[in-house]
Amino acid sequence: MEKSQIHCSVDWTKPGKQHGHLMIPYSYNLGGWANLMVPVAAFANGDGPTVLAMAGNHGDEYPGQVAILRLCRELALDQIRGRLILIPCLTVPASKANTRLSPLDGKNFNRVFPGKADGTVSEMLAHYLTTVLFPLADVVIDIHTGGRSMDFAPCATMHLVPDLTQRRKMIEATEAWNSDLAFMYADVAGTGLLPVEAERQGKTVVTTEMGGGEVVTASVHQLTQSGLRNVLVHVGLLKGEKKPRPKPVRWVQALDREDYRFAPESGIYENLVDVGVDVATGQAVGLIHFLERPEREAIAIVANSAGVLIGTRGPSLVAQGDCVACIAHDVPADVLG
Repeated sequence: MEKSQIHCSVDWTKPGKQHGHLMIPYSYNLGGWANLMVPVAAFANGDGPTVLAMAGNHGDEYPGQVAILRLCRELALDQIRGRLILIPCLTVPASKANTRLSPLDGKNFNRVFPGKADGTVSEMLAHYLTTVLFPLADVVIDIHTGGRSMDFAPCATMHLVPDLTQRRKMIEATEAWNSDLAFMYADVAGTGLLPVEAERQGKTVVTTEMGGGEVVTASVHQLTQSGLRNVLVHVGLLKGEKKPRPKPVRWVQALDREDYRFAPESGIYENLVDVGVDVATGQAVGLIHFLERPEREAIAIVANSAGVLIGTRGPSLVAQGDCVACIAHDVPADVLG
């Protein structure tokens, strides 16, 4: 691939603690020679794994941004062995605007990989991750929530990768997040995902869905921060004792498109079931109401099969085609090894 146009003020090979920026060239009406400055930090101390931890893949997903900002300030160099690369927010303009998509180029950053060296701002950053940072890393952590569009039962997540050695490492790292649920998911909204590119390069990849919506509870912030630190301990980068779970994690999966329920019409959505609750085949998990037709019966959104409601619609207003529910099912024991 072509050489990146991004300038980095951090030397990834240098020991010690560094704070700097990725300088992404772009132009706008009042800036012909402008740069988007993405904050980054690097901690390198002795031998050990290299971990790349990121948040703000989508701007309106904040618990991971807070968790990594805390690490940038709180982590001491002598607490680690190896190299930790931190990016608190991949899409800074979207975070400031509280939007999923980048205001600079309209891109969903999680749909542009492997990126382009001479593309838009989002595509150039994806290309830099693909060609520079992923090759450096042993472990890639990408912290998500449902943003404003979906609410999830807080869970660590992963793809069902075909390589069994890689899968086992990912399962163990995902379990180390210590969420009650661990979720294997499918890609039903397109290609170009960040974790897929990292998986393709053979990395141990951990992702999350730490709730969703604009209101973030204290418990979600706490789980995001403790989960991230526990994974860093698990992979051997952060010194300390790994915190065990009081009970085994429940593994669930939604690998079939029928597990994802989409609104057949626009209207006002009523959640009937809380996330994390088991549902039966044919059970209504939500209703779509029609403000301009009070006499019309609401349309029920039903579970196609029994499972647990892992995710549900966030905003009450729903447009035709929006995902309004995701029903996950217990993972067979042989998949987990």
